[in-house]
Amino acid sequence: RINAILPVRDFSEKKFILMATARGTVKKTRLVNFSRPRSTGLIAVNLKADDRLIGVAITDGKQDVMLVSDAGKAIRFAEKNVRPMGRTAAGVRGMKVSKKQHVISLITFDDSIKNRCILAATENGYGKKTALGEFTSRNRGGMGVIAIQASKRNGKIVGGIIVSETDDVMLIANEGTLIRTTAGQISKVGRNTQGVRLIKTTKEKKLVELARIEVLEQEDNSDKNETVH
Repeated sequence: RINAILPVRDFSEKKFILMATARGTVKKTRLVNFSRPRSTGLIAVNLKADDRLIGVAITDGKQDVMLVSDAGKAIRFAEKNVRPMGRTAAGVRGMKVSKKQHVISLITFDDSIKNRCILAATENGYGKKTALGEFTSRNRGGMGVIAIQASKRNGKIVGGIIVSETDDVMLIANEGTLIRTTAGQISKVGRNTQGVRLIKTTKEKKLVELARIEVLEQEDNSDKNETVH
């Protein structure tokens, strides 16, 4: 299935495609290697049978990278620690996860957004913001640090994104409900906490995804916190 769509205007030799998989592998390939597409597609990463691609980003080789797992852990490392590889290579370890755990989010950023927060959310509808500065840069390949507690109350983590106080966030449930709210209304607390309720869930209704929305100046904000079916 299609996993990501990346708009590209210029296949610059100074740009890279950074990929992350559920088993914690990361891979960086020069963007120019994809400048001549084929009707059958191009191999981007050599995946093992039990692995799948979970995130893709275009970078400049100087970004910071953060991987978030469904166990509530996050690891941050410098992109420069991942060397460029050919299209058919398998990649290197970015995060160590157990057999029952998976990486669910790939986040890339630079110093220009150092004052923003990581928003993490769980399947039972809980979440929180944590200052980006609480996640210090480490060597890739480790188990990471706690981003949010994956407790019985919270359930597994379903996503992690970078937000500012003025960003809007879309919360998406498995039965088609969408809730839009402002990131500034979500509590900002430390890493090793459970968070607060973002969306009401049931045994059948679970949170499955969250996404950041950039609010345009001319957009009417009168419908914040609306629920759409």
